[in-house]
Amino acid sequence: MRQVLATQLTFMKSFHEAENQVLSPESIDFLESLVVEFSDRRKKLLEDRINWQKKIDDGTLPDFISETLSIREDDWKIQGIPDDLKDRRVEITGPVERKMVINALNANVKVFMADFEDSLAPAWDKVIDGQINLRDAVNGTISYTNEQGKRYELKSNPAVLIARVRGLHLSEKHVLYKNEPISGGLFDFALYFYLNHQKLLEKGSGPYFYLPKIQSYHEAQWWSDVFSFAESHFNLPKGTIKATVLIETLPAVFQMDEILYHLRHHIVGLNCGRWDYIFSYIKTLKNHPDRVLPDRQSVTMTQPFLSAYSRLLIKTCHKRGAFAMGGMSAFIPSKDPEQNQQVLNKVRADKELEANNGHDGTWVAHPGLADIAMTVFDTKLGEYPNQLSVLREEDETITAEQLLAPCSGERTEEGMRANIRVAVQYIEAWISGNGCVPIYGLMEDAATAEISRTSIWQWIRHKKSLSNGRKVTKALFREMLKEELEIIKQEVGEQHFSQGRFMEASALMERITTQDELIDFLTLPGYQLLD
Repeated sequence: MRQVLATQLTFMKSFHEAENQVLSPESIDFLESLVVEFSDRRKKLLEDRINWQKKIDDGTLPDFISETLSIREDDWKIQGIPDDLKDRRVEITGPVERKMVINALNANVKVFMADFEDSLAPAWDKVIDGQINLRDAVNGTISYTNEQGKRYELKSNPAVLIARVRGLHLSEKHVLYKNEPISGGLFDFALYFYLNHQKLLEKGSGPYFYLPKIQSYHEAQWWSDVFSFAESHFNLPKGTIKATVLIETLPAVFQMDEILYHLRHHIVGLNCGRWDYIFSYIKTLKNHPDRVLPDRQSVTMTQPFLSAYSRLLIKTCHKRGAFAMGGMSAFIPSKDPEQNQQVLNKVRADKELEANNGHDGTWVAHPGLADIAMTVFDTKLGEYPNQLSVLREEDETITAEQLLAPCSGERTEEGMRANIRVAVQYIEAWISGNGCVPIYGLMEDAATAEISRTSIWQWIRHKKSLSNGRKVTKALFREMLKEELEIIKQEVGEQHFSQGRFMEASALMERITTQDELIDFLTLPGYQLLD
């Protein structure tokens, strides 16, 4: 049933108690004003992405931009960082589900990034409930009681809350403007900001956001204008809204100064979104046979192209007075003591590398890994809240060649089969409404599943061989997909398999891995399978 509440927005879902809590006439009016003001520019920015990618597909390689040289060379700084964001040494991320929000805010971390993006499958009910959960968290009234009667509630000094909105490419199909779905990111931003900015400011915090998947400084400018519009709408000082931008696309790494500059009144830092960055490297350079990546397990932060990315991000941010946040450790604790020790050792080594490079903080996916990340950064920082003083001025200039360097490592049959099992299980969970899934000891979200399926697509595309000599073809992939589906059935059990959506997931995996044109994001066709 359609429900029209605003003059220009059409809601495709009926309003019930949950909707009425967050979609008041006033919040809808604010959402509508943003959609009317910014939709056409968003459409143009998405077209620009397609045109830029066509040049890369035709043989050009990404590079720094000549016309913005003055921004890179001039001396300027971002506007400033609020007090409660000056120490971000450990951040935890996760979806906006009620129990998760409580556990994350209570964890031994400084910041919780509440995610409407890669770790949330954005079914309408999940998105609406997520807004209610964050509103209750901001108000300090959030609690949750599970089926066994165990009650969860907020501790007295919870982590600082940052909301990650959906990327520019993602729509909210349940709200139409001019008969087209509106921007998912604008929907998430408008409701979170409207519901919470006043209370957050009263508490000495503020409306803080993570911005994902940005590809150019033009997109950063769009967000800056969205923020300024909202501040003006509510008579707030410019720079009240603060954002951290994930540098998780290959084009964005060549425009970090420009992104900081165009968001300078609102930005507090950049983040190494490493998993999406690897996915973007594959996707951007998909037509370049000399840039094909090996097994996902080989592509670690010690690889030259990823090390260059991390070091350039730190140097760029600190020069401008902005934070350089480290990336996600996707490991999760194991119940097996020996395996758990291996997990802790890997996480410690990863976090020590980031801390020693000069990152101001890092991400974990599980509260059980917060302590070890905290210990690493406490040791490195001493009495300082961050590493803004680490300027890396002695570093050699990082070149486009280093950022695009081919990656060494094997392509193995074991790696390909693991990619298939991870991607199918993740897609099945996502289309069933769960965007954040523990699989084989890792917390998988959309980014890691994207690497799994685009790697195989790229191997097929460029007729690569596995280390055992087998050529990767569509036929080989289909054969393995069938075999791995049987293994998944054994692992999850007959009942779970038959009640789940594994066959649909397998069909979607086959389609997005074997069709000649690479689909940009698996979440786009996946979203069509969500309510």
